[in-house]
Amino acid sequence: MFNLNLPSKLKSYIGMPQDEVRFYGHVNIQSLHPRTIEITKDEKLSLRGDCIVGVRANKSCTDINHILQRALKNDDSLAKIEIIVGNSSFEIRGRGSAELLLSSHHDIVIRKSTFICPRTISIGCDKASCDIPREMVLSLKDPLTKGIFMITVE
Repeated sequence: MFNLNLPSKLKSYIGMPQDEVRFYGHVNIQSLHPRTIEITKDEKLSLRGDCIVGVRANKSCTDINHILQRALKNDDSLAKIEIIVGNSSFEIRGRGSAELLLSSHHDIVIRKSTFICPRTISIGCDKASCDIPREMVLSLKDPLTKGIFMITVE
């Protein structure tokens, strides 16, 4: 069971469509990809998955709450994604799109580009996996590390 102390700033998002995805670290997390960030329900991770920052996620695109899904499927929506690990957080800003499919049963991906596939939840993001602070990445190399991927549409 997760028992994380969430930053108090999260309380300010009450009323905005949001959902949180809980995940764990893995020894093969590298966080080197220059264009994407991914979390997955998969338990295993090869070194080829250099955009993946979390495994054993409790949700994928299809599991995200339906109010948030509707909000993300809007060309005018602005997405805020926070990766929270311990007392540290990393914020990414991106956009939604009417073209989003949100149909992956395994993964969630955010992208700097405008490429859309069943795993994509946000495009035009301002950061990628390689931008995550190395201290956070080092924490995520521990399989016991718990994290939260907080998705909010503003």
